[in-house]
Amino acid sequence: MADQVDRVLEQWGRERPDLDAWPMGIVGRVSRLERHLGQGLKEFFGERGLERFEFDVLATLRRSGEPYELTAGALLKAAMVTSGAITNRIDRMEAKGLVERIRDGDDRRSVRIRLTPAGLALVDELVGEHVANEARMLAVLDPGQREQLAALLRTLLESFGDST
Repeated sequence: MADQVDRVLEQWGRERPDLDAWPMGIVGRVSRLERHLGQGLKEFFGERGLERFEFDVLATLRRSGEPYELTAGALLKAAMVTSGAITNRIDRMEAKGLVERIRDGDDRRSVRIRLTPAGLALVDELVGEHVANEARMLAVLDPGQREQLAALLRTLLESFGDST
């Protein structure tokens, strides 16, 4: 069985036999998978009236534990976006009643972002469906393949400094 990336590699092999294009095979497949998986997540959340980033923020706050809040800086680090982007996202989520900003009584410059009861209820309602949707998208892999793929991806992420 062959995929579209195999075709690209075959074409490069024909046109530039001197070029060892193996990295294109890996990066190309990861890129194509991101598009497919991203589209599946976008559709899933869109059907539920959410953007993907909104669920990411809700889930990040939920898994932080009670009282389900983080400083804006901690949330920014977890989201890996610019401070302007996170401010815009929090504004939109606050307008929907999913999160609230809590000012620090001792340091007015410090702001914590907290799940509202509505935000907590929504993330708790959706997280099981979200995991089932991801499992559906990965169903072609058996348990051994899933573990192997996760380990290989972890190795690559760690090489980019993406570790705890």
